[in-house]
Amino acid sequence: MEQKNLEELYHKGELEWEEGEYTVCRGFQWTPPGCHNSCGILYYLKDGVMDHAEGDPLFPYNNGRLCARCLNLHEAGYQENRLKYPLLRKKEDRGNIDAFERISWDEALDYIANYVKNEIDGKGYGRESIFGMVGTGRNICWQVPWIINNAFGSPNTFCALFSGDSCAVPRTAATVALMGGYPVSDFGQFNEQMMDYPDFTVPGTILIWGANPLRSNADCFQGFWITDAMKRGSQLVVIDPMINWMSAKAAVQIQIRPGTDAAVAMAMNHVIMEEDLYDHEFVEKWCYGFDEWRERCSEWTPEKAAEVAWCDADDIRKAARFIATNGACAAPFGVSNDQKRNGVAAYQSIFNMLAITGNYENPGGNTIAYDPWGTVMSYVAGWDEGVLTPEMKAKRLGDKEFPLHSVGFSALGQPDILMKALETNNPPMRMSFCMGTNPFVNMAPDASRAYHALMNVDFAVACDYRMTPYIAGCVDLVLPIAMNWERNTLRCWFTPMRANRKISTYYEAKSDEEIVVLLGNKMNPEFFQSKGISTDMDMLEYIVQQAPNHTWSFQDLYDGKADGKNYDWPDRPYYQYKTGGLRPDGQPGFATATGRIELWCTMFSNLGLEPMPKYEEPAESPVSTPELFEKFPLVLTTGARNFEFFHSEQREQAHMRATYPDPRVRINPEDAKELGVSDNAWVWIEGKRGRCRQRALITEGIMKGVVEADHGWWFPEQDGNAPHLFGAFDSNINNLTENCNPGPYSFGADFRSTLCKIYPCTPENSAVMPGTEVVVNGGFTKNPEYGNPAVAAYGEQQ
Repeated sequence: MEQKNLEELYHKGELEWEEGEYTVCRGFQWTPPGCHNSCGILYYLKDGVMDHAEGDPLFPYNNGRLCARCLNLHEAGYQENRLKYPLLRKKEDRGNIDAFERISWDEALDYIANYVKNEIDGKGYGRESIFGMVGTGRNICWQVPWIINNAFGSPNTFCALFSGDSCAVPRTAATVALMGGYPVSDFGQFNEQMMDYPDFTVPGTILIWGANPLRSNADCFQGFWITDAMKRGSQLVVIDPMINWMSAKAAVQIQIRPGTDAAVAMAMNHVIMEEDLYDHEFVEKWCYGFDEWRERCSEWTPEKAAEVAWCDADDIRKAARFIATNGACAAPFGVSNDQKRNGVAAYQSIFNMLAITGNYENPGGNTIAYDPWGTVMSYVAGWDEGVLTPEMKAKRLGDKEFPLHSVGFSALGQPDILMKALETNNPPMRMSFCMGTNPFVNMAPDASRAYHALMNVDFAVACDYRMTPYIAGCVDLVLPIAMNWERNTLRCWFTPMRANRKISTYYEAKSDEEIVVLLGNKMNPEFFQSKGISTDMDMLEYIVQQAPNHTWSFQDLYDGKADGKNYDWPDRPYYQYKTGGLRPDGQPGFATATGRIELWCTMFSNLGLEPMPKYEEPAESPVSTPELFEKFPLVLTTGARNFEFFHSEQREQAHMRATYPDPRVRINPEDAKELGVSDNAWVWIEGKRGRCRQRALITEGIMKGVVEADHGWWFPEQDGNAPHLFGAFDSNINNLTENCNPGPYSFGADFRSTLCKIYPCTPENSAVMPGTEVVVNGGFTKNPEYGNPAVAAYGEQQ
């Protein structure tokens, strides 16, 4: 038999070929289902149906490797409860799934247009009373603001009711202020040869702080690159309340109390500076405010930080020395510190440590990431197309209250201010348009409060691919969304640029791009026609042509004509701060006012904010609220990732639930014994604001005094009608988390550091389930067990 090499077997240079009974199509999996990376993928179609998928071994980004969620795409795309047609019901029928009636797309568009004409414009509310909500799937983040800004003419798009914009935004605020850009750990991915790129050197140290990259990948990063680098000699420093596979392989591993990250990071800076381990040349030439930073860290000895964080001072020293002396240090971040009120300070402290050790723009360090073409396909998309007047832009919620919002540190409105508006009707927010988010199940803290706030919206539209608790409970008009292989799209979150082709259809589901065009031409036809946007392909080509540095048209990428590929991966040299590659004026340095990495931040100072990190205890902790700690004696952290699920997605997939059937709360064996908790038993997790139930997972991997609970849980197999809503509140850890108390910069909230108690579920204490408590009884705040009345105004302490 003739032997074929890999390129022959996988048809290099072809986008489609026949293989037995299958048509094989080369593409990139992105969203939906949700994903942050867009791996190269081969879709195997049979009779027009996507039968199964495999990784593309010819795409260097993932080299044929796929996660479990991608390998299960057929079940995701052809599940029994997938939405097929637009659905409409009356507002008074919310909570009754059977009240939805099938309508056509034309009827759906007419209904939206008539509502805006009669109920918004006709009653003088102003277009700013229309708001968008967007989730974290990276291929919906530009479409929602495009619709809200340019179809509806409103400035108000939000990360749902996600208090403090607690995903990447606190990190981005810190890095943009400090260095003028967003650093991503370098594993060779900024060049097509990856780790074989001649100038690349593997990291000596990989710092993993509050993340589990093997299970969940941030933008432009794959967790398995860590194991690839380990095989080439990289060593790990892991800081996390939990012990995981990477902790067990680490040269240094520190378990810390959730919420104390800034204290530990400042102590590590202290060690590096006091022991003269910092990079003198980089600090002298490229850092600003070193003396002030040294003084700020002087009080944070390892002993002081260890007492605060419940860890060992010698481990802090060891970790700091390792980072400073073991070659380049790459730090692949997750969202752990985004989801703490003190998160901006924690990130500043960690990024400052990387700066004083010279770990930016170096091979195997951390690269300032940007889209090489300059395309605008993030949350800021559509803001400056000319539809919104300066007067209308000034009506974006949160800009007046928070200075970082007013100067553009976030492209979206501030969600805590939206919560206030929904609760008080001041200003009135009449209509919502939601894509790819399941708000009170996943993103919104104090889920009960979020549910009731969302019920105050007069008319709610949602786009999704399956019935969710949010749609079942709060939505009036549903638009069915196409899956990734059913849409034409462009992936450009950093590098490389990737085009995806529509290769299949599913009933009347439409892509997010098609919905942008349909609504745009319905609501603002003059603008969309002036841009030549009549189809999804027009929309994508328009975006590409607006990019100042595009080297190909969208059509070229789509057709695989970019040097025979459907992606563009330009080389990205190192040390761009030396050559002017990081500044708009082309001068050497970083894109800050001083041209340096600002350990003492001039931007923050000019806005009246603390210019350097300052440690603050979580709002609820053994230290800040000792009386509350007596009642709730466990520190609760949430949101750890797993292989099966992307936030609240995949719960309806049998293969995913087979390996992870129920939500779990991890508890130390000593704590479990004291509390009478058995392994795998259902337990109540209760805090100041409410309670939920999950199964106990007793493990020595969690430090004593700390518990870690799953997030995003609902049960599609249960009744979807109110009050059950697919069990959306019964295991919802956000029943316990706090809304409307973001960090001092307006970013970050304490999802991952609050207090709770745990006790076994019994028939007696389970007579009234959280779904009934929330939907029927008006919420936990109506129960005298929970002394926590909903606040009517932002900033009022609960």
